[in-house]
Amino acid sequence: MKRIGMLTSGGDCQALNAAMRGVVKSITNAEKDVEIYGFLEGYKGLIYGNFTMLTGKDFAGILTKGGTILGSSRTPFKLIREPDENGLDKVEAMKQNYYKLKLDCLVILGGNGTHKTANLLREEGLNVVTLPKTIDNDLWGTDMTFGFQSAVDIATEAIDRIHTTADSHGRVFIVEVMGHKVGWLTLNAGMASGADIILIPEIPYDIDKIIDKIHERTARGSKFTILAVAEGAISKKDAKLSKKEYKEKMKNYHYPSVSYEIADLIREKSDYDVRVTVPGHTQRGGSPCPYDRVFASRLGSEAGKLILEGEYGFMVGIKNREIIKVPLEEVAGKLKSVSADATIVKEAKMLGISFGD
Repeated sequence: MKRIGMLTSGGDCQALNAAMRGVVKSITNAEKDVEIYGFLEGYKGLIYGNFTMLTGKDFAGILTKGGTILGSSRTPFKLIREPDENGLDKVEAMKQNYYKLKLDCLVILGGNGTHKTANLLREEGLNVVTLPKTIDNDLWGTDMTFGFQSAVDIATEAIDRIHTTADSHGRVFIVEVMGHKVGWLTLNAGMASGADIILIPEIPYDIDKIIDKIHERTARGSKFTILAVAEGAISKKDAKLSKKEYKEKMKNYHYPSVSYEIADLIREKSDYDVRVTVPGHTQRGGSPCPYDRVFASRLGSEAGKLILEGEYGFMVGIKNREIIKVPLEEVAGKLKSVSADATIVKEAKMLGISFGD
């Protein structure tokens, strides 16, 4: 008998259910004697032994369903070694629940922080297989993460819709896209929607360069300008601050987000009418796009194959359109960010897109 634990950790995204379905279907189609233990609310469920027994019926009809049927929560890696409020050793508790249920392996779906903890559990002797989910597409070792393409589609549609109202009123519109540390989502959605200016965390911006670009468009007869701004975008001035200095600045920060600060600066330095739109969590919600359904299913199927063959300690990813396995120790703690010299950035600049640098 195969006993498999499964959990989804961190922020939710599209195709989590599709990926879990892929794992379960690939295993149960090969072996009839399988028990699936779904841990609720991510690592929290594994820590406190909060789980539910699942059958094949639980995974029927969820290919197109957004969110996660197991629920999710954030359990920061930096706190994982610290006892909880009752003095419970969280790592030891996870191990004990794993052994108590006599699990053959844990299937863990998550992003960067999730993979750090997954690798820690591997180092502690547990059998682990992981799947890469995040709308940020910032996991090292894989060309793509599921949830990313769905989020690109949603952010792109949001910016597409802003074009018509921006043109009608002759305004500057800032559309804030998710992404605190990396700009893959903003970059792709910005290019797909024809944004004029794209600001991402990896390329600090100069507000004067942004205004120069707006002036340039106005001089050419364009009535409006669209900025796609990552929530983690940072100015060149702030990028020069130490971490301590930046934290001090943010303590007294009176803007809801960087987009509102940029809007204010544009207004102060010009006479443009500026508006801010924040699609927010809509980018993570709803049904996965067809690409993500297929991609997550492929990843799940390959994860099932690894489990059936007893190969553990891997993340299942994709390279050059082929599904691969990557050792967890090579993935954990590494961030896949956008390089300022990346080919896609150079191509975007050739199209006339400004990055404010």
